[in-house]
Amino acid sequence: MSDQTTTRLVIRQPDDWHVHLRDGAMLADVVPWTARQFARAIVMPNLSPPCATTGEVAEYRARILASLPQGSKFNPLMTLYLTDATDPDDLEAGFALGVLTAAKLYPAHATTNSAHGVTNVRAIYPVLDRMQQIGMPLLVHGEVTSGEVDIFDREAAFIERVLTPTLRDFPALRVVFEHITTKDAAEFVAAAPDNVAATITPHHLQINRNAIFAGGIRPHMYCLPIAKREVHQLALRKAATSGSPKFFLGTDTAPHEVKTKESACGCAGIFNAPFAMEVYAMVFEEEGALDRLEAFASENGPRFYGLPLNEARVVLERRECQVPERIAAGGGDVVPWMAGEVLPWSFVGIQPLG
Repeated sequence: MSDQTTTRLVIRQPDDWHVHLRDGAMLADVVPWTARQFARAIVMPNLSPPCATTGEVAEYRARILASLPQGSKFNPLMTLYLTDATDPDDLEAGFALGVLTAAKLYPAHATTNSAHGVTNVRAIYPVLDRMQQIGMPLLVHGEVTSGEVDIFDREAAFIERVLTPTLRDFPALRVVFEHITTKDAAEFVAAAPDNVAATITPHHLQINRNAIFAGGIRPHMYCLPIAKREVHQLALRKAATSGSPKFFLGTDTAPHEVKTKESACGCAGIFNAPFAMEVYAMVFEEEGALDRLEAFASENGPRFYGLPLNEARVVLERRECQVPERIAAGGGDVVPWMAGEVLPWSFVGIQPLG
């Protein structure tokens, strides 16, 4: 545990390697929260309809840039939504032009707006072969969607049924196992070759599945992949704070209006962008690993993606930070992660180089 002698953290500006920025009015209201702390972010393509061609991705990126606060230097890194019909030539052209940074594999019906996802990974083997050839990262939502598999076992089943054979067939494919939630995934990534890495969210570091049912159904604790047992939560905390370059920051921030979360069929997703760094700092301090936060947040991700480290610095100070109960977005309200709680760290701002 930390002795709480550190009162100020100055680290290289971090990047968020997994965000959902939505579109339209919601996009305009939520993207400033990510741009406030992060220099770059990997943007998920699961709009409705999804961004499944390079042209659609380019148009979405233009809408993101138009929604940024004036003077923002935030750089959205775009991803292609893979389908059974993805054209390898279109994918390669988008990657060569710099429009695409990576491609995202959603098993069909695995999460929000994934109905157009891949029905069988073998259907996209020509695409994966092309990605392996050009060095383009594959980002995976690591769950099987078979109805007979328990929702709490779907990540482990994905490793066995999909990820292991895929990496056997494409041993040089660069893979990011997104928002891992299990001890199984942490151990798999740690033991895998250097072309396999993983992102870890703040909420999966903070809660296990008990939180979803504490005193009743807690819809704002519901996300996919769903939080697992405490043993898995503890394994994620160990992995994130281990210093291993294979693990890096990815919030999976995913805003939904209150009315769609608090409904008969509530949406999966947690809006954690507003106070992401404050929460990560709290977790790393609890684990006695504040000295490893910069690598996790600001260095491991760029190095895996082959991108330069950010030159600017961000500052956090040890002073209380009150998280609001709600944040206006998309014409309604969104409940942020840690709503109503007081955090021990506050984000002060960005220091440009020099």
